[in-house]
Amino acid sequence: MVIVFGSVGYMIFLPLIGFSSTIWTLIPSVVFFGMVGNLMNISLNTQALALEDMYGRSILASFHGLWSLAGFTGAGIGAGMIYFDVLPKFHYLLISVLVLLIIIISQGLLVKEEKPKAGGGMVLKRPDDLLLRIGGIAFLGMLAEGCMFDWSGVYFKKVVDINPSFVAIGYVTFMAAMASGRFISDRLNNRFGRLVILRGSGILIFSGLIIAVALPTAYPAIFGFLLVGFGVASIIPVAYSVAGRSKLYSPGVALAIVSTISFFGFLIGPPLIGFIADLSSLKASFILIALAGLGITLLASIRFRVFENI
Repeated sequence: MVIVFGSVGYMIFLPLIGFSSTIWTLIPSVVFFGMVGNLMNISLNTQALALEDMYGRSILASFHGLWSLAGFTGAGIGAGMIYFDVLPKFHYLLISVLVLLIIIISQGLLVKEEKPKAGGGMVLKRPDDLLLRIGGIAFLGMLAEGCMFDWSGVYFKKVVDINPSFVAIGYVTFMAAMASGRFISDRLNNRFGRLVILRGSGILIFSGLIIAVALPTAYPAIFGFLLVGFGVASIIPVAYSVAGRSKLYSPGVALAIVSTISFFGFLIGPPLIGFIADLSSLKASFILIALAGLGITLLASIRFRVFENI
């Protein structure tokens, strides 16, 4: 199975990063680790979509919530390793052993992969309207997410001008809201529908960033970042869930297409913000990302035939 193959790749390439002593061994290790990471992203979400179909209700966002929780856990473990002066290579070896144990315990519990449906293979043709629309939404969502990941601390330092000891509070607030929002997103999706959640998510991103720009003091900015975290929380899980219902592609291929489109948002967002900040100001950059939130709401609000029955 692809998930098992990707997990084994993680187990192999992570320690290689730690044991790399030159740039020539580090670069290929990081490249292959990144490739395996994307492979895991697609295969795990495809597996989650299969489980969602079995349950007959939205559960994908909860898996993304666990991913966010794992990120906090990994950061905590890393901080502990640094505190106790554990070398990265031994830290990574320990994580690889844990990955091996997870593979052994869980590989028999995975949903059996189905044979791809006709026309479901990866071919060079234009994605259908559904994937283009949902890919655009995911792109804008990742644009906002990348902004918060890379620029929230800078914003609190230079614009909010908060005490240096609390510079990271905006980022932490955003991450906490995003993680917790994903654990409640499924319930909201099941009650109100995916399109309603996407529209609300865009409004939350827009409102949160506008508050942070209009009132650049500690408490309003923290509240604004909280709203952005809740807004970002549901976009990628919902986008992946919708993409997995494509009638033109198999779930794995549809997810790969939407994931690729969204990744460009994460890649382009941070440098774009820096470029605009150099030309104008960091506030202007954040206003642009706020408009991306409105774009999400607009794309999810216009009555497209491809969004019927979602």
